[in-house]
Amino acid sequence: MKVIVTSIFVQDQDKALKFYTETLGFAKKHDIPVGEHRWIALVSPEDQDGTELLLEPNVHPAAKEYQKKIFAEGIPATMFGVADVHEEYNRLIKHGVIFTIEPTVMGDVTLAVFNDTCGNLIQIVQN
Repeated sequence: MKVIVTSIFVQDQDKALKFYTETLGFAKKHDIPVGEHRWIALVSPEDQDGTELLLEPNVHPAAKEYQKKIFAEGIPATMFGVADVHEEYNRLIKHGVIFTIEPTVMGDVTLAVFNDTCGNLIQIVQN
């Protein structure tokens, strides 16, 4: 068994698609209308057949409450691996991304946390 799709709640699918593709660099794999929303799945450009990241609309009250509470507590909604946290941090700063935690060494990893502008904090990690 392996993870093939994971999702992240977003307040606005169009805004999230733009941020995750244009700013973060993910590649769009699926964009399929499903009722009033869409099945938008992204992948890493380095692994087109890898785990898909679903931009899930937070229309359910439980989803909205979950997203709001973990954000308020400073808890990242998910984590992405990067080769060099400092390099990625500098690249994203140039794109106007707001970080809540600058690159920080914690044990065997270096991490940073940023606001995805769609209701989430995202952690990037370098092993």
